Amino acid sequence: MQRIGVFVCHCGTNIAATVDVKAVAEALGREPSVVLSAEYQYMCSESGQNLIKDAIREHGLTGIVVCSCSPRMHEATFRKTATAAGLNPYMVEIANIREQCSWIHKNIEEATEKAIILGRAAIAKVLLNAPLTAGESPVVKRALVIGGGIAGIQTALDIAEAGYEVDIVEKNPTIGGKMTQIDKTFPTLDCAACILTPKMVDCAQHEKIKIYSYSEVEAVSGFVGNFSVKIKRKARYVDETKCTGCGLCTEKCPVKKVPNEFNMGMDNRRAVYIPFAQAVPKIATIDADHCNMLKNGKCGVCAKVCSVGAIDYKQKDTIIEEKYGAIVVATGFNPIKVDKYDEYAYSQSKDVITSLEFERLTNAAGPTSGTLLRPSDGKHPHTIVFIQCVGSRCTPEKGKTYCSKICCMYTAKHAMLTREKYPDTDVYVFYIDVRTPGKNFDEFYRRAVEDYGVHYIKGAVGKVVPRADGTLDVQGSDLIMNEQIHIKADLVVLAAAIEPDKSARPLATMLTASMDTNDFFTEAHAKLRPVESPTAGIFLSGTCQGPKDIPETVSQASACAVKVVGLLAKDKLTCNPCVAHSDELMCNGCGQCANVCPYGAISYSDKEFRMPDRTTKMRRVAYVNPAVCQGCGACTVTCPSGAMDLYGFSNEQIMAEVDAICK
Repeated sequence: MQRIGVFVCHCGTNIAATVDVKAVAEALGREPSVVLSAEYQYMCSESGQNLIKDAIREHGLTGIVVCSCSPRMHEATFRKTATAAGLNPYMVEIANIREQCSWIHKNIEEATEKAIILGRAAIAKVLLNAPLTAGESPVVKRALVIGGGIAGIQTALDIAEAGYEVDIVEKNPTIGGKMTQIDKTFPTLDCAACILTPKMVDCAQHEKIKIYSYSEVEAVSGFVGNFSVKIKRKARYVDETKCTGCGLCTEKCPVKKVPNEFNMGMDNRRAVYIPFAQAVPKIATIDADHCNMLKNGKCGVCAKVCSVGAIDYKQKDTIIEEKYGAIVVATGFNPIKVDKYDEYAYSQSKDVITSLEFERLTNAAGPTSGTLLRPSDGKHPHTIVFIQCVGSRCTPEKGKTYCSKICCMYTAKHAMLTREKYPDTDVYVFYIDVRTPGKNFDEFYRRAVEDYGVHYIKGAVGKVVPRADGTLDVQGSDLIMNEQIHIKADLVVLAAAIEPDKSARPLATMLTASMDTNDFFTEAHAKLRPVESPTAGIFLSGTCQGPKDIPETVSQASACAVKVVGLLAKDKLTCNPCVAHSDELMCNGCGQCANVCPYGAISYSDKEFRMPDRTTKMRRVAYVNPAVCQGCGACTVTCPSGAMDLYGFSNEQIMAEVDAICK
C-alpha cells in the first residue's frame, strides 16, 4: 500500500500571498493514499528538510509530493533529503505552485484552486512512480573551447592551469577575436594589444592547450562527460609545421587588391596573408577565392619565394575527431550591418562609418597608421558626430530591442581620445540616454564631458545628408533645448548594435543548446547557473550569452572555467535514470525514434521471437543505450506503435496526471 506525504511551502510570501497554503494542505490531505499533509514557511530550509526527513521515517512514507517552486530550483535538494531519510530519490514529485500558480495569478481563490489541482496531479504521478537507480558514466578529461576571442582564451588558460587538456577551435586564421581590432579599452584606456597578445602567446605556448585555427566544428554527438566532436580543418594551402611566419610570401604575392577584413575593408591585403603582426599562430593563409594559382593554375610566386617549402597548393580540408568531457561556447559577437539605416547615409558616403571602423582608423596598425583621416579624401576631420543606439533599443523590424551595453562607453572613449589627440576637433554625441553601469564608468563618461569638452546632445538624428562640398549635414533634435539642429560634420560615426556571431545558431543545433529570440545562448538559470547551458556539459563564455564588455567577459570566462574544471575533476558522472526504453513486443523497427533522437542513443538489432504457431521469426527492434539517452522524450511522442516509453515519465503516469487535473 502506498503512503504518500504532501508538503506545501509558503516560500515566504511568494506563494502564501496569493495561495491559501493551509487550504491546499487540507485539500490534498484528503486525497487517496495521502497519510500526511503539512505546510511550512520554507520547505527548502534546513528545518523544512528535517521536517520531511522525520515524516518519512515516522510515517513510513513511500513517496512524497512537495508543493513549492520550480523543480529547476530545488528538485535536487528534495531528492537528497529523501535519500538521507532512506527513500528512493525518484519517489519525489514537485508541484510547481510558485512560477505556475502564485506568480501568475492575482485572485487568491483561483490560485488556491489551481494549486490544489497541481498538487493532485503530482500525487497521481507519484503513485505510479517506481524506484530508479542512477548509473554511472566515465568522464573524458579534456575540454573543447569553441571560439578563440578573449573569452575563449581566458577560459582555456584557466582550465589548462588546473591541469586539464584544452582544444581551442577558431574559425579565423588567428585567435584573438574582436579585441585584436581595438586600440584602447575603457575605462582605463589600456592598450588592447598589450593586454591581449601576451595571453595569445600563453595559449600557443601552453603544453595543455592545442589551437585549431582556421577550423570549424562540423558535428557533435555524445553526452556530458563523453562528447564526440568532428572538427573541420580548412585548407590554408600552407604547411603549418613548416611556415615560419616570415611574411615574404605576403610581400611578393602579385594579387594586391583583396579587401582586408581585419581593417573592415578600408584597405587591401594580398591573396596570401597574415591577418596582423601579432597573429597566433603566425602562419600565412592563402585566400582560395583570389589566388591565381588556385583559380587558374597560373602564378606560384609564393611557392617560389618560400625558402622552407611551406606552400602546398594541393592541400585539402581535413576532418579530425576528438573526445571531450565538456564543451565551452565562446563564439562572440559581430556589429550589425548598418546598410539598411539609409537615413544615416552609410551607403552614400565614405565618411559615415561604424565605431569598429573608427577603431581601425585610430589604431597604429590600421589603414592610416593611427592618424585620423576622412576615408573620402584623406583629410583631417574637424567636426565629428557620434550617433548612439544605431540598431539598438528599437523595434524588431528596425533592429535589436535590447541595449548593446558597450556602446555608450566606447563612444565616450572615442570622443575623449579624439579630443586629446586633436584638440582642434569638435565632437558631438547624440544619445537617447547614457548608460554607464560598470565600476568607474560614470566617472569616465563625466571626464569626456567636463574635462574634454565633448558636446553630448540628448536627442535623435533624423537624417544625414551628404553635401556638395564633401561635408555631411546632420539633422537632429535637441530634446533638452527643444529645438531642431543642423551640424555640418566632416565625419559621422555610428554606434552599431552588436549581435551574436552567425555561427551561433547552427552550433546551438549541433549542441542541442537553448537560444533566445535574439540568438544569444540561454543560460540554465540567470542567477544561480549563469555560465551553464540547460544542456549538461555545455558551458557559456562571453558575449555568446549576451552583450558584455571586456572586464565582464573575462570574469565570466574564468567562472566558466571553474565549472568545467569541477566537471572534469570527476572520474565518473551519475547518469539520469529517467531514460527511454523500448517494448520489444510492440516495436516494429520503423526507425522513426532513431531519426528524432538528438543524442544518437537508439540503435536497432534483429531479435528472434516465438510466434503463436510455435515457429520463430526474426524482427528488427529498437534498443536504447541508457548511458547516452538524456531522457528528452522525443522518441516517445514520435513512436507510432507506442513502443517507446520513458522511465519516470511513462505514458501511464502522464495520463494519470491529466485525469487528476480534469476530474
